[in-house]
Amino acid sequence: MRSLRVYEEAWPLHTPFVIARGSRSEAKVVVVEIEEDGVKGIGECTPYPRYGESIVSVMAQVTTACDALEAGASREMLQLLLPAGAARNAIDCALWDLAARRAQKSLSALLGVTLPTSVTTAQTVVIGTPDQMANSAKTLWQTGARLLKVKLDDHLISERMFAIRAAVPEATLIVDANESWRSDGLAARCQLLADLNVAMLEQPLPAGEDEALAHFIHPLPICADESCHTRDSLPGLAGRYDMVNIKLDKTGGLTEALALAAEASAQGYGLMLGCMLCTSRAIAAALPLTPQARFADLDGPTWLAVDAKPSLRFSSGTLHL
Repeated sequence: MRSLRVYEEAWPLHTPFVIARGSRSEAKVVVVEIEEDGVKGIGECTPYPRYGESIVSVMAQVTTACDALEAGASREMLQLLLPAGAARNAIDCALWDLAARRAQKSLSALLGVTLPTSVTTAQTVVIGTPDQMANSAKTLWQTGARLLKVKLDDHLISERMFAIRAAVPEATLIVDANESWRSDGLAARCQLLADLNVAMLEQPLPAGEDEALAHFIHPLPICADESCHTRDSLPGLAGRYDMVNIKLDKTGGLTEALALAAEASAQGYGLMLGCMLCTSRAIAAALPLTPQARFADLDGPTWLAVDAKPSLRFSSGTLHL
C-alpha cells in the first residue's frame, strides 16, 4: 500500500538572484514523498509564476492525483493524470526515486546511465551594473568557474558584455535574456555576442514571438527555454532554434525529459540541461541527463544559504559526482 505526502519549503538565498523578471531572495519548493512497503521516494519541484504556477496551485494539483497514486498509478499513468509542469515533476521524480531505492540502485544505474566523475556547470552572473557583473564574473573565474551564464535584460547590453568579456577573456560565456528582447535589432545583438565569442544565446524573445528568429542566419547558437516544454514544442522550433533547454519542472518530470532529449537529439537540436532555484534533491533527479547535455546549468543549489540533505557537492563551476 502506498501513502503520499506533499508539503512546501522555503530556502533562503545567500545573495539575491536578479534576472529580467525581477529579484528573488528565497527558493520556494514543493516536496512530494511517496512511501511503499517501508521505502520512501522523494521528489521536488519549483512552482514558477511565469507558467501560472504557485505553491498553492501546485499542491492542489498534486492532491488531485493522490488517490490514483496511492492506488498504485504508474509513471505512465501519471502522464495522463496531470499536465506537464511542476506538480507532475515532483510526483514523477518521487516515483523514480522510489523505484531506484526499491531496486537498491542509484537512479542513473537504474536507467543504465554511466555518469562522469564531475560535471561542468554554468555559474550565473545576475543582472547589475556593468562593473558589478564584470566583478562577479572575475570572482567566479578566479575561484574556478569556466562556464558563466550571463543574465541580461533589455538595457546596457553592449556595456555589460564588453565589461564582462574584458574581465574574463578566456571564460566560456552563455547569455540568457529571459524573453526580454524584441525583434527590432535582434540580428545586430546576436552579432555583437558572436563577436565577443559568446557560445550560446538563450531565449532572447518572448515565447510565441519566435518567428523573428527564422529571418536571419544565426551567428551563434540560439537555445529555446520558455519556448520548449515537452516534445509537443519541437515542431514550432524548427528553423528558429538550434538548441533546447530541458528542465524537469517544464517537462513534468524525468519521464518526459528523457523522451524530449531523445527526440530533440534525433531532430538535430543540441541539448542544455537547466534547473530552477532548487535544492540538491531536484538536481539529483536530473543527473541521468547530464551525459547528453552540451551545456549543464545546474547551479540552483549553490545559491542557497543552506542546502537540503544529503547535499550534492559543488565547487565553483563543477558538480562533483
